Amino acid sequence: MSVKLSRRNILTTILCSSVAAPFVARAQDERIRDLVARVQDDLQRAADFTRNNEKERERYHNVQHHLSEFDRELRVGKFDKGKLDDTIEDLKSVVKNNTLEARDRDALAADLADLRTMRDMR
Repeated sequence: MSVKLSRRNILTTILCSSVAAPFVARAQDERIRDLVARVQDDLQRAADFTRNNEKERERYHNVQHHLSEFDRELRVGKFDKGKLDDTIEDLKSVVKNNTLEARDRDALAADLADLRTMRDMR
């Protein structure tokens, strides 16, 4: 009797886990997409400060492009670590090399740390 009960508990746990897993993954993907949206907003605000420096505009374009590609893949359930790594490197370049207001530098540096943490947790 206890063996049957134990097997039933195991099967119930497996079934519940397999049913709940997609919901957990979707919730996690939504949190990641919220982070992506925040980074895009911060980049746009910082880019508005850039005047006529072509190299700085190119850096913004690169990070926005890679971030958009990453988000597009994530929307269909694919976490593309390569595109995320490209995004992180591009954002690092913006923070390091672009002329930024202090508020924008702080926001982008925090975004960079959050993207790295998210990548390492996946």
